Amino acid sequence: MDILLNVVAVLGFIALTAGTGLFVAFEFALTGLERSTIDADRESSADAAADSVQHAHNKLSFHLSGAQLGITLTTLATGFLTEPVLAGYFTPMLSWVGLGEAAARPTALILALIVATALSMVYGELVPKNIAITEPLAVARVTARPVMVFNWVFHYFIQALNATANWLVKKLGIEPADELASARSPQELEALVRNSAEQGALDESKAVILESSLRFGETSAEDLMTPRSTIVSLDVDDTALHLLAIALESGHSRFPVTDGDLDATVGVVHVKDAFAVPAANRAKTTMRQLARPVPTLPQSLDGDAVLEAVRSAGSQIALVADEYGGTAGIVTIEDVVEEILGEVWDEYDDAEAEQEVKRVIEGWDCSGLVRTDELPHKVGYFAPDGGYETLGGLIMFALGRIPETADIVLLPETERDFMDEFESGIGGRWYARILAMDGRRVDRALLIPVTNERAKEMFNL
Repeated sequence: MDILLNVVAVLGFIALTAGTGLFVAFEFALTGLERSTIDADRESSADAAADSVQHAHNKLSFHLSGAQLGITLTTLATGFLTEPVLAGYFTPMLSWVGLGEAAARPTALILALIVATALSMVYGELVPKNIAITEPLAVARVTARPVMVFNWVFHYFIQALNATANWLVKKLGIEPADELASARSPQELEALVRNSAEQGALDESKAVILESSLRFGETSAEDLMTPRSTIVSLDVDDTALHLLAIALESGHSRFPVTDGDLDATVGVVHVKDAFAVPAANRAKTTMRQLARPVPTLPQSLDGDAVLEAVRSAGSQIALVADEYGGTAGIVTIEDVVEEILGEVWDEYDDAEAEQEVKRVIEGWDCSGLVRTDELPHKVGYFAPDGGYETLGGLIMFALGRIPETADIVLLPETERDFMDEFESGIGGRWYARILAMDGRRVDRALLIPVTNERAKEMFNL
């Protein structure tokens, strides 16, 4: 009789552990599935299993509560059924090794509890969990219907438990959700892209484009524009010959036309407009006659709206106005494309001279117009927040005056520097050497990393 009871207990343990595994696998599979995956499976399969998965996902909170109830019941029943049987085996073994009867029985119960719990965790929870995470759809198709039957049997009890839990959650100021959010924020998508690239699922070039595209909506017209100080423009009284000459000199094809100042821009011209004028008339045809209207955008406009405005403009160029109504710069379709794809060169560009950041022996040769938010990706320096947008502005802020060629300035230390020093015990600083000025604007600067000790020597800190 004892042998029969032991066999029944072992079979019961196996069955209950399998039940625990069923509920655990269902829980992890259902929470790991995207709505799009479930819908696609239902459209392609159109069977009862796909319907069950979709129905369970639609009432996720209820069915997960049922799975939790199932895990609790099967785990308790496993312990109740198995521990006495195991304790019956452990007690004589402990007595045999010399443990007294008073201590042997409680010790055997503790050992039985540990063994039963370990077996239940490994075979009833960890193994099913790993399978469900690896193959969520296949596992959900197998487990959905049995779990739904269990939940139908205990429907009212689960409803009561769920209602109690929801009431407590609401008291904490959180609104319970019946299903997982399928949508992803741009930040989550960026993380997915980076992880996919690190795992080799995406090549680096595609990952860079996708990440830039996701960040594009966070940019503004001010981030995208060519600043006012570098704009090449024509006056309304300049002729078509001037247009040809300045196009040849600058390599640009489109130019704003101003009435004395960029704040009084009357339109835009293309070099093709000069070729459309008969050669005999080019010396007397002025830009006032050729200029076409150009749209004006606020500098705070987001990247998506800028793209739409520039695409819809016949000239593929738009003026960017500051908050005082003055012209802050211009933005072209090339500026927008380069924000996503990186630098784009044609046969007339001097790629070497115009490259924003170049790696050199000492450090990085950077344009003064490179944005400070791009420095971490291109150089590795994390600029602190401040009243500047470009490397040139950061250098002026650190120097406290208009720089001159060959000036050397220690760049501000950031929280990232403190963290690196804390984690590595080494730390470091960055300094800039002015390579070239364009009037009062920093044209090129060399960024060089140095140790804290070297920075103290160089700048008498």
